[in-house]
Amino acid sequence: MYAFDIERPTRLADAVKLLSDSTDGALLGGGQTLIPSLKQRLAAPDRLICLSGIKEMQGICTADDGALCIGAGTTHAEVATGAGAYPALTALAANIGDPAVRNRGTIGGSLANNDPSACYPAAVLASGATIITSSREIAADEFFEGMFATALAEDEIITELRFPVPEKAHYQKFEQPASRFALVAVFVAKFGDGVRVAVTGASEDGVFRWSEAEAALSSNFAPDALDGLTLAGDGMIDDMHGSGAYRAHLVAVMTRRAVAAAR
Repeated sequence: MYAFDIERPTRLADAVKLLSDSTDGALLGGGQTLIPSLKQRLAAPDRLICLSGIKEMQGICTADDGALCIGAGTTHAEVATGAGAYPALTALAANIGDPAVRNRGTIGGSLANNDPSACYPAAVLASGATIITSSREIAADEFFEGMFATALAEDEIITELRFPVPEKAHYQKFEQPASRFALVAVFVAKFGDGVRVAVTGASEDGVFRWSEAEAALSSNFAPDALDGLTLAGDGMIDDMHGSGAYRAHLVAVMTRRAVAAAR
């Protein structure tokens, strides 16, 4: 690793100030991406701002409007056991990585990193969740801007996620066996005014909504509503684990499975 200073604020306001004052600082949540990047010398911040001591960014509760509120510093393991109001989300969190990853990694860190094969972006986008930062609120449809890219400004910190709880939902994940990242995964959420379908692991642009499937399922929430719907392999990730065409095929398969399980 390169030499760096580390700061451990206990208040969000202090973390925001440290980040604003730093010329090349980096936020440290659970460290599941940043620490390996430091070890491989792929990142060289002069200051790490550790967020794990900020209690106001942790915990799970239900808002008056029924939304599930999760602090950005909440670990995957805590989501898996504490977000019972949203069973599809708890199941997703319980299957991220391994126990070591789940007990260190945080939901906010995962979203800020926006890995194209991460699980949480699919849940956030399919749920139409709101990302709360240190300075504003961002709708899920406006947050994800491509592979490892988000709408976050350099001096913004994700503080909370607010999930509307759907009538029915399910997450289907086809794992890459070694990493347990999604080779392709689909989150389907049915609300009173329609269905949202979000896909992760498949596209070179990261998480996306499958609008054709949403339209079909909003009319008829059943697997056979997807008959005849396909995606092109163009723009899909093409690597040693699977071709673009293979991933496009898997999207349709996993969507059908998610709908069947949600029903």
